[in-house]
Amino acid sequence: MKNTTLWLSFILVVGILLNIFSCKTSTIVSKEKTPNFILILTDDQGWNGTSVQMMDKEIRSKSDYHQTPNVEALANRGMRFSSAYASAPVCSPSRYGIQFGQTPARLKMIRVGMNTNHINHQTPFTIPKLLKKINSNYKTAHYGKWGIDVDPSELGYDESDGITGNKEGGFDYKSNKTQWKNTISKDPKKIFSTTQKAIDFIERQAKSKQPFFLQVSHYAVHSDLMMRKETLEKYKEKGKGKYQNNPGFAAMTEDLDTGVGLLLDRVKELGLEGDTYIIYTSDNGAVPVMPPRRFYKEGSNFPLSRGKWDAMEGGIRVPFIIAGPKIKSGIESKTPITFSDLLPSIIDLAGHKIPLNKHLDGGSFKDILAQEGKGKVDRFSEGFIFHVPYKNGIALKRAHSVIIIDEFKLIKFYDNDEHMLFNIKKDIGEKINLASSLPNKARELETRLERYLQEVKAPKWKPGITWKKKPIEKINSYH
Repeated sequence: MKNTTLWLSFILVVGILLNIFSCKTSTIVSKEKTPNFILILTDDQGWNGTSVQMMDKEIRSKSDYHQTPNVEALANRGMRFSSAYASAPVCSPSRYGIQFGQTPARLKMIRVGMNTNHINHQTPFTIPKLLKKINSNYKTAHYGKWGIDVDPSELGYDESDGITGNKEGGFDYKSNKTQWKNTISKDPKKIFSTTQKAIDFIERQAKSKQPFFLQVSHYAVHSDLMMRKETLEKYKEKGKGKYQNNPGFAAMTEDLDTGVGLLLDRVKELGLEGDTYIIYTSDNGAVPVMPPRRFYKEGSNFPLSRGKWDAMEGGIRVPFIIAGPKIKSGIESKTPITFSDLLPSIIDLAGHKIPLNKHLDGGSFKDILAQEGKGKVDRFSEGFIFHVPYKNGIALKRAHSVIIIDEFKLIKFYDNDEHMLFNIKKDIGEKINLASSLPNKARELETRLERYLQEVKAPKWKPGITWKKKPIEKINSYH
């Protein structure tokens, strides 16, 4: 009954929002030409996983080993967000967050392998569907790793590779031994075939002069390690970095960058740069060490702590670059953003601002782009929420949730009610726990975190719950 009431409320709000987008006809056509959008989403690429320095004052915010000249070129003509956060420290919840503009806590989609029958995948409130409401001429496509439990067409995509996951990119679920061994391929992780599909789509839209939204979700740089022979040989000869030193992973990263370059070059050749916003980011942070293990001193995400699987900074802070019309080139924005902001921002850039409402977690960063990276994103809910209410055998092995408001970040562990408080502006490595010295601040953030989790009825940790396979209604554990 509770879930029925929740969905009725959601549908009502969606109806109100869609009325804002409607007029006498079913489509609003902007006076100005509606722009194109290309979202390039990589897999498991850390904040410092490229050779782009994400933060001007932190040299370690770029790789000390990997070379990504094409992503550098994109950054040089675009804006870097140095405090950009994925929706979750693992792939599927992050990908849901992008498409729906909501946190995994609100969606109740908090880990890979969950049963998602409770999610309304047919909602009209997705990026492709809203863009088509603005202009029915929009064509939308998704190529590469999907990581969502229904066909992309149900979310409004005209073209796609279907319901794809890690195995389509060459990940061997059965063998941990092969994941971190180098495999030579002419099309590693389907980088070049996926890129060619994207290029074919763009060429067709350029010919028809139709606006488009394209998401290219690469299987790289998730394991298994795959790369071209010549790229691997280059990194075997190249001096290793202090924190990043795996030649196979570095080679795969550069092969990915080469694929990105092919796409960017074709956009330029077709004369589409002036009408196209291009976003480059990753679904979550990088694996902290290769092969993964729980204990280590300084991982590949250093100076960030830990990595994929944890809501420490290394698991959720990701590279984020956007280039496009009227965006000042080559600058860093310190404004914090998150994946929930993508939907409202894209719709705003297309010409229609979505009003703040309690069923949407994100806000538009359009004004930040126009103000040389300065300003604040307005959201209905204050702060960022990351909800990981389960144990992970590889990582912290502890269920936890996180709230970030301004410079303060609170981590709450559920097994013993431990709290950790960090000033991530001064202490990006999360080394100094301020929970004891700033108890009032810790209590304030905990109250806000719990209020949010209760408001959205987020899945609640209990010993033994894994959130795998069984429908969430049968588990029946909510905040």
